[in-house]
Amino acid sequence: MMKSREKPELLIPASSLEVLKIAVVFGADAVYIGGEAFGLRAKAKNFGKQEMAEGIRFAHEAGVKVYVTANIFAHNQDLSGAKEYFEELKELKPDAFIISDPGMFMTAKEVCPEIEIHISTQANNTNYKTYQFWEQMGATRVVSARELSLAEIREIRDQISPKMEIESFIHGAMCMAYSGRCLLSNYFTGRDANQGECTHPCRWKYSIVEETRPGEYMPVYENERGTYIFNSKDLCMIEYIPEVLAAGIDSLKIEGRMKTALYVATVARTYRKAIDDYLESEEKYRANMEWYQSEISKCTYRQFTTGFYFGKPDQNTQIYDNNTYVSEYVYLGMVNEVTEDGMIVTEQRNKFSLGDLIEIMKPDGTNLSTKVLEIKDDEGTALDSAPHPKQKLFVRLDQSAAQFDILRVKK
Repeated sequence: MMKSREKPELLIPASSLEVLKIAVVFGADAVYIGGEAFGLRAKAKNFGKQEMAEGIRFAHEAGVKVYVTANIFAHNQDLSGAKEYFEELKELKPDAFIISDPGMFMTAKEVCPEIEIHISTQANNTNYKTYQFWEQMGATRVVSARELSLAEIREIRDQISPKMEIESFIHGAMCMAYSGRCLLSNYFTGRDANQGECTHPCRWKYSIVEETRPGEYMPVYENERGTYIFNSKDLCMIEYIPEVLAAGIDSLKIEGRMKTALYVATVARTYRKAIDDYLESEEKYRANMEWYQSEISKCTYRQFTTGFYFGKPDQNTQIYDNNTYVSEYVYLGMVNEVTEDGMIVTEQRNKFSLGDLIEIMKPDGTNLSTKVLEIKDDEGTALDSAPHPKQKLFVRLDQSAAQFDILRVKK
């Protein structure tokens, strides 16, 4: 079991089998995934039983762990289905469940006592007594609430058993609600964020109506820059790996089970290198900072903040003038295989054309600029472009690519 005084775990999200494989190849020590029920990302593609079995097998062959989320807040009618779900998962042998609800916790313990349980950030884990409670209940890890500072996490580390692991988010979207427990989505749309169906109303633009003036809408200004008053910047701790490790965190978690393969490859590869560089020497880590910052900005993001880690957020952690992501690169596909005559086989995700200059993104940190020399469909017909999403293509490039390399293009 990995402890804070050893090499920390890099924990990466995966929305699908393809993305899981990318996470493993691009540097994850562990991945977390959702099944088709009982997770808090109902809109994610998620994993069917066969896909989950294949994903767990692929990860385990690479020495990577797989954690399955079952972190809804269950109602009575959910519990019988939860028991059946855990019985199915028991056969697949994931390394842990991520759970927030005590009822789900007890069900998992009864059905799968041999599988570790990690307590989700949704459970409001803000003090060391909470960690001690969950350890006594049989949990092996607790995910810290996002509202904690690094100093508070360090104090928790000092007050709990060395056997109890701390997992904390270091990158990704922030939720405006306390530990993610939000009622806005349920109120506005009937879709419950605490049962996996959040519509993200925190990203919407709001006005107010005065009681005696119905229909007269007045904009809400937190300051002069705009009206997206709940729209937080994304967390990014790439510049603070030494401080994160000094806090005694065992698992460094990336948010994003709704994210693309390009996002996952980018954050996994960048944080993998930053962590490894720092553990080799702080000088190497500092020297490569410009590369980390450049690479991390190549995946979609909503500007960056350090969240609560160095104190309570202020007006600078919000985005007031828009609710859109910054996106500098487009994901074209993953290299599924390379034929004997050197053509790559890919399932195309965005359009590219003959003669285009694109980029090969390799797990070791290398980015190769390459030209598209030839495109064929799976019947051998030559194509001028690849306009159809998920079409199987055979592509010749002027640089060599390997299985699991990512193809992307700058916008």
